[in-house]
Amino acid sequence: MNFRFWSVSRQVFGARHLISRPKMTENGILHPERVLTLDTMNPNVKRVEYAVRGPIVQRAAQIEKELKEGVKKPFTEVIRANIGDCHAMGQRPITFLRQVLALCTYPELLEDNKFPEDAKSRARRILQACGGGSIGSYSMSQGIELIRQDVARYIERRDGIPSNPDNIFLSAGASDGISTMLKILVSGEGSTRTGVMISIPQYPLYSAALADLGAVQINYYLDEANNWSMDVSELRRALAEARKHCAPRALCVINPGNPTGQVQSRKCIEEVIRFAAEENLFLMADEVYQDNVYAEGCKFHSFKKVLFEMGPKYSEKVELASFHSTSKCYMGECGFRGGYMELINLDPSVKAQLIKMVSVRLCPPVAGQALLDIVMNPPQPEEPSYPTYKKERTAVLDDLAEKAKMTEEIFNKVPGISCNPVQGAMYAFPRIELPQKAIEAAKEKGQVPDMFYCMRLLEEKGICLVPGSGFGQREGTFHFRMTILPPTEKLKVVLEKVKEFHLDFTAQYS
Repeated sequence: MNFRFWSVSRQVFGARHLISRPKMTENGILHPERVLTLDTMNPNVKRVEYAVRGPIVQRAAQIEKELKEGVKKPFTEVIRANIGDCHAMGQRPITFLRQVLALCTYPELLEDNKFPEDAKSRARRILQACGGGSIGSYSMSQGIELIRQDVARYIERRDGIPSNPDNIFLSAGASDGISTMLKILVSGEGSTRTGVMISIPQYPLYSAALADLGAVQINYYLDEANNWSMDVSELRRALAEARKHCAPRALCVINPGNPTGQVQSRKCIEEVIRFAAEENLFLMADEVYQDNVYAEGCKFHSFKKVLFEMGPKYSEKVELASFHSTSKCYMGECGFRGGYMELINLDPSVKAQLIKMVSVRLCPPVAGQALLDIVMNPPQPEEPSYPTYKKERTAVLDDLAEKAKMTEEIFNKVPGISCNPVQGAMYAFPRIELPQKAIEAAKEKGQVPDMFYCMRLLEEKGICLVPGSGFGQREGTFHFRMTILPPTEKLKVVLEKVKEFHLDFTAQYS
Protein backbone atom coordinates (compact mmCIF):
# COMPACT_ATOMS: atom_id res chain seq x y z
CA MET A 1 0.00 0.00 0.00
CA ASN A 2 1.29 3.47 -0.89
CA PHE A 3 2.56 5.08 2.36
CA ARG A 4 1.12 8.52 1.46
CA PHE A 5 -2.32 6.99 0.76
CA TRP A 6 -2.14 5.08 4.05
CA SER A 7 -1.32 8.25 6.02
CA VAL A 8 -4.13 10.32 4.49
CA SER A 9 -6.64 7.49 4.72
CA ARG A 10 -5.72 6.88 8.34
CA GLN A 11 -6.44 10.53 9.15
CA VAL A 12 -9.73 10.56 7.25
CA PHE A 13 -11.16 7.14 8.06
CA GLY A 14 -9.19 5.85 11.03
CA ALA A 15 -7.10 2.70 10.85
CA ARG A 16 -9.84 0.40 12.13
CA HIS A 17 -11.93 1.13 9.00
CA LEU A 18 -9.07 0.21 6.68
CA ILE A 19 -8.16 -3.08 8.26
CA SER A 20 -10.96 -5.45 9.24
CA ARG A 21 -10.31 -7.15 12.52
CA PRO A 22 -11.60 -10.68 12.20
CA LYS A 23 -12.21 -12.61 15.40
CA MET A 24 -12.25 -16.30 16.04
CA THR A 25 -15.56 -18.00 16.73
CA GLU A 26 -16.02 -20.97 19.00
CA ASN A 27 -15.54 -23.34 16.04
CA GLY A 28 -12.44 -21.57 14.76
CA ILE A 29 -14.00 -19.77 11.77
CA LEU A 30 -12.97 -16.17 11.16
CA HIS A 31 -15.70 -13.53 11.04
CA PRO A 32 -15.88 -9.72 11.34
CA GLU A 33 -16.68 -8.05 14.62
CA ARG A 34 -20.19 -8.93 15.84
CA VAL A 35 -23.08 -6.48 15.62
CA LEU A 36 -24.84 -7.98 18.63
CA THR A 37 -22.74 -8.11 21.80
CA LEU A 38 -23.37 -7.77 25.53
CA ASP A 39 -22.61 -4.08 25.12
CA THR A 40 -25.05 -3.52 22.24
CA MET A 41 -27.91 -5.83 23.27
CA ASN A 42 -31.09 -4.68 25.01
CA PRO A 43 -29.93 -3.79 28.56
CA ASN A 44 -33.30 -4.76 30.04
CA VAL A 45 -32.77 -8.39 29.01
CA LYS A 46 -29.57 -8.50 31.07
CA ARG A 47 -31.54 -7.46 34.13
CA VAL A 48 -33.99 -10.36 33.76
CA GLU A 49 -33.60 -13.18 36.29
CA TYR A 50 -35.69 -16.34 36.57
CA ALA A 51 -34.69 -18.38 39.59
CA VAL A 52 -36.96 -21.36 38.85
CA ARG A 53 -34.70 -22.21 35.91
CA GLY A 54 -31.58 -20.46 37.19
CA PRO A 55 -27.98 -21.53 38.02
CA ILE A 56 -28.95 -24.27 40.47
CA VAL A 57 -31.17 -25.94 37.88
CA GLN A 58 -28.41 -25.67 35.28
CA ARG A 59 -26.03 -27.37 37.71
CA ALA A 60 -28.62 -30.10 38.30
CA ALA A 61 -28.62 -30.81 34.56
CA GLN A 62 -24.81 -31.02 34.57
CA ILE A 63 -24.90 -33.50 37.46
CA GLU A 64 -27.46 -35.64 35.65
CA LYS A 65 -25.11 -35.76 32.67
CA GLU A 66 -22.18 -36.67 34.94
CA LEU A 67 -24.18 -39.51 36.48
CA LYS A 68 -24.92 -40.89 33.00
CA GLU A 69 -21.21 -40.73 32.20
CA GLY A 70 -20.42 -42.83 35.27
CA VAL A 71 -19.13 -40.11 37.59
CA LYS A 72 -19.49 -41.30 41.19
CA LYS A 73 -21.78 -39.25 43.42
CA PRO A 74 -23.20 -39.86 46.91
CA PHE A 75 -26.59 -40.42 45.22
CA THR A 76 -27.87 -42.19 42.11
CA GLU A 77 -30.33 -39.61 40.75
CA VAL A 78 -31.18 -35.94 40.88
CA ILE A 79 -34.68 -35.33 42.20
CA ARG A 80 -35.99 -32.10 40.73
CA ALA A 81 -38.32 -30.57 43.30
CA ASN A 82 -37.74 -27.09 41.92
CA ILE A 83 -40.64 -26.59 39.52
CA GLY A 84 -44.38 -27.26 39.32
CA ASP A 85 -44.13 -29.58 36.30
CA CYS A 86 -46.81 -32.09 37.27
CA HIS A 87 -46.36 -34.80 34.66
CA ALA A 88 -42.56 -34.66 34.85
CA MET A 89 -42.97 -35.42 38.55
CA GLY A 90 -45.05 -38.53 37.83
CA GLN A 91 -48.65 -37.27 37.81
CA ARG A 92 -50.64 -39.21 35.24
CA PRO A 93 -52.72 -37.35 32.62
CA ILE A 94 -56.49 -37.29 32.98
CA THR A 95 -57.83 -39.90 30.55
CA PHE A 96 -60.72 -37.85 29.16
CA LEU A 97 -58.52 -34.84 28.38
CA ARG A 98 -56.07 -36.96 26.40
CA GLN A 99 -58.81 -38.90 24.61
CA VAL A 100 -60.40 -35.74 23.24
CA LEU A 101 -57.01 -34.30 22.31
CA ALA A 102 -56.08 -37.53 20.51
CA LEU A 103 -59.32 -37.36 18.55
CA CYS A 104 -58.75 -33.72 17.67
CA THR A 105 -55.19 -34.43 16.58
CA TYR A 106 -56.02 -37.53 14.52
CA PRO A 107 -59.70 -37.31 13.51
CA GLU A 108 -59.62 -40.77 11.88
CA LEU A 109 -59.87 -42.08 15.46
CA LEU A 110 -63.45 -40.80 15.54
CA GLU A 111 -64.33 -44.08 13.76
CA ASP A 112 -62.64 -46.14 16.50
CA ASN A 113 -65.13 -47.70 18.93
CA LYS A 114 -62.53 -47.71 21.72
CA PHE A 115 -63.27 -44.03 22.38
CA PRO A 116 -66.39 -43.07 24.38
CA GLU A 117 -69.09 -41.12 22.62
CA ASP A 118 -68.85 -38.09 24.94
CA ALA A 119 -65.15 -37.71 24.03
CA LYS A 120 -66.04 -37.97 20.34
CA SER A 121 -68.78 -35.36 20.60
CA ARG A 122 -66.38 -32.91 22.32
CA ALA A 123 -63.77 -33.49 19.62
CA ARG A 124 -66.24 -33.03 16.74
CA ARG A 125 -67.50 -29.80 18.30
CA ILE A 126 -63.96 -28.40 18.69
CA LEU A 127 -62.94 -29.43 15.17
CA GLN A 128 -66.02 -27.81 13.66
CA ALA A 129 -64.89 -24.53 15.23
CA CYS A 130 -61.40 -24.81 13.69
CA GLY A 131 -60.47 -23.58 10.24
CA GLY A 132 -60.67 -26.47 7.80
CA GLY A 133 -61.74 -28.73 10.65
CA SER A 134 -58.13 -29.02 11.85
CA ILE A 135 -56.33 -27.93 15.02
CA GLY A 136 -53.34 -27.37 12.76
CA SER A 137 -54.94 -24.18 11.44
CA TYR A 138 -54.60 -20.68 12.86
CA SER A 139 -57.43 -19.34 14.99
CA MET A 140 -58.66 -15.85 15.72
CA SER A 141 -55.96 -13.96 17.63
CA GLN A 142 -58.22 -13.64 20.67
CA GLY A 143 -58.88 -17.39 20.52
CA ILE A 144 -61.53 -19.63 18.99
CA GLU A 145 -64.93 -18.05 19.62
CA LEU A 146 -66.59 -21.33 20.64
CA ILE A 147 -63.92 -21.91 23.27
CA ARG A 148 -64.21 -18.37 24.62
CA GLN A 149 -67.96 -18.99 24.96
CA ASP A 150 -67.24 -22.17 26.93
CA VAL A 151 -64.79 -20.27 29.16
CA ALA A 152 -67.50 -17.67 29.83
CA ARG A 153 -69.98 -20.40 30.78
CA TYR A 154 -67.39 -21.97 33.11
CA ILE A 155 -66.84 -18.64 34.86
CA GLU A 156 -70.60 -18.14 35.21
CA ARG A 157 -70.97 -21.58 36.82
CA ARG A 158 -68.05 -20.91 39.17
CA ASP A 159 -69.04 -17.39 40.25
CA GLY A 160 -72.74 -17.04 39.55
CA ILE A 161 -71.83 -13.81 37.72
CA PRO A 162 -72.39 -13.24 33.96
CA SER A 163 -69.30 -13.41 31.75
CA ASN A 164 -68.91 -11.93 28.27
CA PRO A 165 -66.86 -14.03 25.78
CA ASP A 166 -65.72 -10.80 24.13
CA ASN A 167 -63.84 -9.97 27.37
CA ILE A 168 -61.96 -13.26 27.32
CA PHE A 169 -58.58 -13.67 25.64
CA LEU A 170 -57.09 -17.13 25.26
CA SER A 171 -53.35 -17.32 25.89
CA ALA A 172 -50.32 -19.60 25.83
CA GLY A 173 -50.63 -20.44 29.51
CA ALA A 174 -51.36 -17.77 32.11
CA SER A 175 -47.80 -16.41 31.79
CA ASP A 176 -48.51 -15.17 28.26
CA GLY A 177 -51.60 -13.28 29.39
CA ILE A 178 -49.81 -11.77 32.39
CA SER A 179 -46.87 -10.58 30.29
CA THR A 180 -49.26 -9.12 27.71
CA MET A 181 -51.19 -7.10 30.29
CA LEU A 182 -48.01 -5.81 31.90
CA LYS A 183 -46.80 -4.66 28.49
CA ILE A 184 -50.06 -2.75 27.95
CA LEU A 185 -49.80 -1.14 31.40
CA VAL A 186 -46.22 0.18 31.26
CA SER A 187 -45.54 3.75 30.14
CA GLY A 188 -43.87 6.98 31.18
CA GLU A 189 -40.29 7.96 32.01
CA GLY A 190 -38.46 8.84 35.21
CA SER A 191 -40.86 9.70 38.01
CA THR A 192 -43.82 8.97 35.72
CA ARG A 193 -42.60 5.46 34.84
CA THR A 194 -45.19 2.80 35.63
CA GLY A 195 -44.76 1.00 38.93
CA VAL A 196 -46.33 -2.41 39.54
CA MET A 197 -46.92 -3.79 43.04
CA ILE A 198 -45.94 -7.46 43.42
CA SER A 199 -45.92 -9.68 46.48
CA ILE A 200 -42.69 -10.72 48.17
CA PRO A 201 -42.14 -13.65 48.03
CA GLN A 202 -43.29 -13.64 44.39
CA TYR A 203 -43.31 -15.87 41.34
CA PRO A 204 -40.25 -14.71 39.31
CA LEU A 205 -42.32 -14.26 36.12
CA TYR A 206 -43.41 -10.90 37.54
CA SER A 207 -39.97 -9.50 38.36
CA ALA A 208 -38.60 -10.85 35.07
CA ALA A 209 -41.38 -9.31 32.99
CA LEU A 210 -41.05 -5.95 34.76
CA ALA A 211 -37.28 -5.94 34.25
CA ASP A 212 -37.75 -6.75 30.56
CA LEU A 213 -40.22 -3.87 30.21
CA GLY A 214 -38.09 -1.44 32.20
CA ALA A 215 -40.97 -0.93 34.66
CA VAL A 216 -40.57 -0.21 38.37
CA GLN A 217 -41.05 -3.17 40.69
CA ILE A 218 -42.84 -2.20 43.90
CA ASN A 219 -42.42 -4.84 46.60
CA TYR A 220 -45.06 -5.49 49.23
CA TYR A 221 -44.34 -8.18 51.82
CA LEU A 222 -46.68 -11.02 52.69
CA ASP A 223 -47.09 -11.65 56.42
CA GLU A 224 -45.18 -14.87 57.17
CA ALA A 225 -46.26 -14.82 60.81
CA ASN A 226 -49.89 -14.87 59.67
CA ASN A 227 -49.53 -17.68 57.11
CA TRP A 228 -48.37 -15.37 54.30
CA SER A 229 -51.59 -13.32 54.28
CA MET A 230 -51.84 -9.91 52.62
CA ASP A 231 -51.92 -6.86 54.89
CA VAL A 232 -53.45 -3.63 53.60
CA SER A 233 -51.28 -1.54 55.92
CA GLU A 234 -48.24 -3.07 54.20
CA LEU A 235 -49.76 -2.29 50.81
CA ARG A 236 -50.19 1.33 51.88
CA ARG A 237 -46.58 1.51 53.10
CA ALA A 238 -45.23 0.14 49.82
CA LEU A 239 -47.45 2.43 47.74
CA ALA A 240 -46.53 5.59 49.65
CA GLU A 241 -42.83 4.83 49.32
CA ALA A 242 -43.13 4.07 45.60
CA ARG A 243 -44.98 7.29 44.79
CA LYS A 244 -41.81 9.21 45.64
CA HIS A 245 -40.08 7.90 42.52
CA CYS A 246 -42.61 6.32 40.10
CA ALA A 247 -46.28 6.18 39.10
CA PRO A 248 -47.87 3.06 40.67
CA ARG A 249 -50.62 1.78 38.37
CA ALA A 250 -51.17 -1.93 39.07
CA LEU A 251 -51.40 -4.43 41.91
CA CYS A 252 -50.65 -8.13 41.30
CA VAL A 253 -52.02 -10.87 43.55
CA ILE A 254 -51.33 -14.62 43.36
CA ASN A 255 -54.08 -16.68 45.00
CA PRO A 256 -53.61 -19.49 45.93
CA GLY A 257 -50.03 -18.43 46.49
CA ASN A 258 -46.85 -19.31 44.65
CA PRO A 259 -44.32 -19.91 46.21
CA THR A 260 -45.98 -19.57 49.60
CA GLY A 261 -48.99 -21.92 49.35
CA GLN A 262 -51.50 -19.69 51.17
CA VAL A 263 -55.18 -19.25 50.29
CA GLN A 264 -56.41 -15.71 50.87
CA SER A 265 -59.64 -15.30 52.85
CA ARG A 266 -62.68 -13.56 51.41
CA LYS A 267 -62.24 -10.76 53.97
CA CYS A 268 -58.68 -10.21 52.75
CA ILE A 269 -59.79 -10.11 49.10
CA GLU A 270 -62.48 -7.54 49.93
CA GLU A 271 -59.88 -5.35 51.66
CA VAL A 272 -57.56 -5.59 48.67
CA ILE A 273 -60.35 -4.62 46.28
CA ARG A 274 -61.25 -1.58 48.44
CA PHE A 275 -57.58 -0.60 48.48
CA ALA A 276 -57.31 -0.88 44.68
CA ALA A 277 -60.47 1.20 44.25
CA GLU A 278 -59.32 3.90 46.68
CA GLU A 279 -55.86 4.14 45.14
CA ASN A 280 -57.00 3.78 41.51
CA LEU A 281 -54.92 0.68 40.79
CA PHE A 282 -55.45 -1.90 38.04
CA LEU A 283 -55.88 -5.33 39.67
CA MET A 284 -54.22 -8.46 38.26
CA ALA A 285 -55.40 -11.71 39.87
CA ASP A 286 -53.27 -14.79 39.12
CA GLU A 287 -55.66 -17.65 39.96
CA VAL A 288 -54.03 -20.62 38.23
CA TYR A 289 -54.14 -22.81 41.39
CA GLN A 290 -57.85 -22.27 42.03
CA ASP A 291 -58.62 -26.02 42.29
CA ASN A 292 -55.59 -26.65 44.52
CA VAL A 293 -57.07 -25.90 47.96
CA TYR A 294 -56.37 -28.45 50.70
CA ALA A 295 -56.54 -26.97 54.19
CA GLU A 296 -59.68 -27.34 56.25
CA GLY A 297 -61.60 -24.06 56.45
CA CYS A 298 -59.97 -22.65 53.30
CA LYS A 299 -61.89 -21.92 50.13
CA PHE A 300 -60.98 -20.33 46.82
CA HIS A 301 -62.77 -17.04 46.15
CA SER A 302 -62.27 -15.51 42.72
CA PHE A 303 -61.54 -11.80 42.68
CA LYS A 304 -64.28 -11.33 40.08
CA LYS A 305 -66.94 -12.98 42.24
CA VAL A 306 -66.00 -10.95 45.32
CA LEU A 307 -65.76 -7.75 43.27
CA PHE A 308 -69.31 -8.10 41.91
CA GLU A 309 -70.75 -9.17 45.24
CA MET A 310 -69.36 -5.97 46.78
CA GLY A 311 -71.80 -4.01 44.62
CA PRO A 312 -71.70 -1.39 41.82
CA LYS A 313 -69.49 0.97 43.83
CA TYR A 314 -66.64 -1.43 43.12
CA SER A 315 -67.85 -3.69 40.27
CA GLU A 316 -68.39 -0.70 37.95
CA LYS A 317 -65.08 0.95 38.79
CA VAL A 318 -62.25 -1.49 39.52
CA GLU A 319 -60.34 -2.65 36.45
CA LEU A 320 -59.50 -6.33 36.79
CA ALA A 321 -57.63 -8.93 34.76
CA SER A 322 -57.88 -12.49 36.07
CA PHE A 323 -55.84 -15.42 34.78
CA HIS A 324 -56.23 -19.20 34.65
CA SER A 325 -54.28 -22.03 33.06
CA THR A 326 -54.38 -25.73 32.13
CA SER A 327 -50.89 -26.22 33.60
CA LYS A 328 -51.84 -26.64 37.26
CA CYS A 329 -54.87 -27.79 39.34
CA TYR A 330 -55.67 -31.46 38.63
CA MET A 331 -54.74 -31.22 34.92
CA GLY A 332 -51.02 -30.48 35.10
CA GLU A 333 -50.81 -30.14 31.31
CA CYS A 334 -47.90 -27.66 31.34
CA GLY A 335 -46.58 -28.43 27.86
CA PHE A 336 -49.79 -27.67 25.95
CA ARG A 337 -49.68 -24.00 26.99
CA GLY A 338 -53.39 -23.42 27.42
CA GLY A 339 -54.86 -20.52 29.39
CA TYR A 340 -57.09 -17.47 29.40
CA MET A 341 -57.54 -14.02 30.88
CA GLU A 342 -60.82 -12.27 31.57
CA LEU A 343 -60.89 -8.47 31.54
CA ILE A 344 -63.35 -6.41 33.57
CA ASN A 345 -63.98 -2.67 33.07
CA LEU A 346 -61.26 -2.30 30.46
CA ASP A 347 -61.45 0.92 28.42
CA PRO A 348 -62.86 -0.06 24.97
CA SER A 349 -60.14 1.91 23.17
CA VAL A 350 -57.47 0.07 25.16
CA LYS A 351 -59.17 -3.23 24.37
CA ALA A 352 -58.88 -2.39 20.67
CA GLN A 353 -55.16 -1.82 21.14
CA LEU A 354 -54.86 -5.11 23.02
CA ILE A 355 -56.57 -6.98 20.17
CA LYS A 356 -54.12 -5.34 17.76
CA MET A 357 -51.17 -6.38 19.89
CA VAL A 358 -52.19 -10.04 20.30
CA SER A 359 -52.82 -10.25 16.56
CA VAL A 360 -49.09 -9.79 16.01
CA ARG A 361 -48.43 -13.21 17.58
CA LEU A 362 -51.16 -14.67 15.28
CA CYS A 363 -52.87 -16.92 17.85
CA PRO A 364 -52.31 -19.01 20.99
CA PRO A 365 -51.47 -22.71 20.37
CA VAL A 366 -54.67 -24.28 19.05
CA ALA A 367 -53.98 -27.62 20.77
CA GLY A 368 -53.74 -25.67 24.04
CA GLN A 369 -57.03 -23.95 23.24
CA ALA A 370 -58.64 -27.35 22.63
CA LEU A 371 -57.33 -28.64 25.94
CA LEU A 372 -58.69 -25.58 27.72
CA ASP A 373 -62.10 -26.21 26.19
CA ILE A 374 -62.19 -29.75 27.59
CA VAL A 375 -61.26 -28.44 31.06
CA MET A 376 -64.00 -25.82 30.82
CA ASN A 377 -66.48 -28.41 29.54
CA PRO A 378 -65.74 -31.68 31.44
CA PRO A 379 -67.86 -34.86 31.49
CA GLN A 380 -71.24 -34.51 33.20
CA PRO A 381 -72.79 -37.08 35.59
CA GLU A 382 -75.04 -38.53 32.88
CA GLU A 383 -72.15 -39.12 30.44
CA PRO A 384 -70.11 -42.36 30.13
CA SER A 385 -66.73 -40.81 30.92
CA TYR A 386 -67.86 -39.15 34.14
CA PRO A 387 -67.06 -41.94 36.66
CA THR A 388 -63.45 -42.30 35.46
CA TYR A 389 -62.98 -38.54 35.15
CA LYS A 390 -64.30 -37.90 38.66
CA LYS A 391 -62.20 -40.73 40.14
CA GLU A 392 -58.97 -39.48 38.50
CA ARG A 393 -59.58 -35.81 39.34
CA THR A 394 -60.39 -36.61 42.97
CA ALA A 395 -57.36 -38.89 43.29
CA VAL A 396 -54.96 -36.19 42.07
CA LEU A 397 -56.31 -33.51 44.40
CA ASP A 398 -56.60 -35.86 47.42
CA ASP A 399 -53.02 -37.02 46.87
CA LEU A 400 -51.77 -33.43 46.76
CA ALA A 401 -53.69 -32.61 49.94
CA GLU A 402 -52.08 -35.56 51.73
CA LYS A 403 -48.61 -34.56 50.56
CA ALA A 404 -49.17 -30.92 51.56
CA LYS A 405 -49.97 -31.97 55.12
CA MET A 406 -47.11 -34.47 55.28
CA THR A 407 -44.59 -31.89 54.04
CA GLU A 408 -45.62 -29.32 56.64
CA GLU A 409 -45.55 -31.87 59.47
CA ILE A 410 -42.13 -33.34 58.63
CA PHE A 411 -40.44 -29.97 58.11
CA ASN A 412 -41.75 -28.63 61.41
CA LYS A 413 -40.12 -31.54 63.26
CA VAL A 414 -36.66 -30.52 62.02
CA PRO A 415 -34.76 -28.12 64.32
CA GLY A 416 -34.04 -24.92 62.42
CA ILE A 417 -36.82 -25.38 59.83
CA SER A 418 -40.29 -23.89 60.18
CA CYS A 419 -43.03 -24.33 57.59
CA ASN A 420 -46.41 -22.63 57.39
CA PRO A 421 -49.37 -24.83 56.44
CA VAL A 422 -49.49 -25.57 52.71
CA GLN A 423 -53.11 -24.47 52.30
CA GLY A 424 -53.08 -24.63 48.52
CA ALA A 425 -51.08 -24.55 45.25
CA MET A 426 -48.16 -27.00 44.86
CA TYR A 427 -45.30 -25.71 47.00
CA ALA A 428 -43.90 -25.41 50.49
CA PHE A 429 -41.79 -22.35 51.33
CA PRO A 430 -40.15 -23.22 54.66
CA ARG A 431 -37.92 -20.84 56.58
CA ILE A 432 -34.45 -22.06 57.46
CA GLU A 433 -32.19 -20.81 60.25
CA LEU A 434 -28.57 -20.60 59.08
CA PRO A 435 -25.54 -20.32 61.40
CA GLN A 436 -23.46 -17.17 61.10
CA LYS A 437 -20.46 -19.20 59.93
CA ALA A 438 -22.52 -20.54 57.03
CA ILE A 439 -23.54 -17.00 56.09
CA GLU A 440 -19.89 -15.95 56.12
CA ALA A 441 -18.86 -18.98 54.06
CA ALA A 442 -21.51 -18.06 51.47
CA LYS A 443 -20.16 -14.52 51.25
CA GLU A 444 -16.66 -15.85 50.66
CA LYS A 445 -18.02 -17.77 47.67
CA GLY A 446 -19.90 -14.74 46.40
CA GLN A 447 -23.27 -16.42 46.96
CA VAL A 448 -26.34 -15.42 48.93
CA PRO A 449 -26.68 -17.74 51.95
CA ASP A 450 -29.73 -19.74 50.84
CA MET A 451 -28.22 -20.26 47.37
CA PHE A 452 -25.09 -21.60 49.09
CA TYR A 453 -27.32 -23.90 51.17
CA CYS A 454 -29.33 -25.18 48.21
CA MET A 455 -26.25 -25.71 46.06
CA ARG A 456 -24.64 -27.77 48.82
CA LEU A 457 -27.86 -29.77 49.16
CA LEU A 458 -27.78 -30.50 45.43
CA GLU A 459 -24.12 -31.54 45.43
CA GLU A 460 -24.39 -33.73 48.53
CA LYS A 461 -27.90 -35.20 48.30
CA GLY A 462 -29.00 -34.75 44.69
CA ILE A 463 -32.05 -32.69 45.68
CA CYS A 464 -32.80 -29.67 43.48
CA LEU A 465 -34.69 -26.87 45.28
CA VAL A 466 -34.93 -23.13 44.58
CA PRO A 467 -33.47 -20.71 47.16
CA GLY A 468 -35.88 -18.22 48.67
CA SER A 469 -33.73 -15.32 47.46
CA GLY A 470 -34.94 -16.14 43.94
CA PHE A 471 -38.47 -15.21 45.00
CA GLY A 472 -37.66 -12.38 47.36
CA GLN A 473 -37.80 -12.43 51.18
CA ARG A 474 -37.42 -10.10 54.12
CA GLU A 475 -33.86 -9.06 54.89
CA GLY A 476 -32.17 -11.49 57.26
CA THR A 477 -34.54 -14.39 56.55
CA PHE A 478 -33.79 -17.45 54.43
CA HIS A 479 -36.10 -19.93 52.72
CA PHE A 480 -36.35 -22.41 49.90
CA ARG A 481 -39.23 -23.43 47.64
CA MET A 482 -39.99 -27.11 47.20
CA THR A 483 -42.78 -28.60 45.12
CA ILE A 484 -44.97 -31.27 46.72
CA LEU A 485 -45.53 -32.95 43.34
CA PRO A 486 -43.20 -36.00 43.56
CA PRO A 487 -44.98 -39.33 44.21
CA THR A 488 -45.55 -39.89 47.93
CA GLU A 489 -42.73 -42.39 48.42
CA LYS A 490 -40.25 -40.23 46.52
CA LEU A 491 -41.42 -37.13 48.40
CA LYS A 492 -40.68 -38.96 51.66
CA VAL A 493 -37.14 -39.57 50.36
CA VAL A 494 -36.78 -35.88 49.51
CA LEU A 495 -37.98 -34.77 52.93
CA GLU A 496 -35.70 -37.23 54.71
CA LYS A 497 -32.67 -36.12 52.68
CA VAL A 498 -33.41 -32.45 53.34
CA LYS A 499 -33.71 -33.25 57.05
CA GLU A 500 -30.39 -35.13 57.09
CA PHE A 501 -28.64 -32.40 55.15
CA HIS A 502 -29.98 -29.57 57.29
CA LEU A 503 -28.84 -31.23 60.52
CA ASP A 504 -25.38 -31.97 59.09
CA PHE A 505 -25.05 -28.50 57.54
CA THR A 506 -25.95 -26.64 60.73
CA ALA A 507 -23.65 -28.89 62.79
CA GLN A 508 -20.77 -28.21 60.41
CA TYR A 509 -21.13 -24.41 60.65
CA SER A 510 -22.14 -24.08 64.29
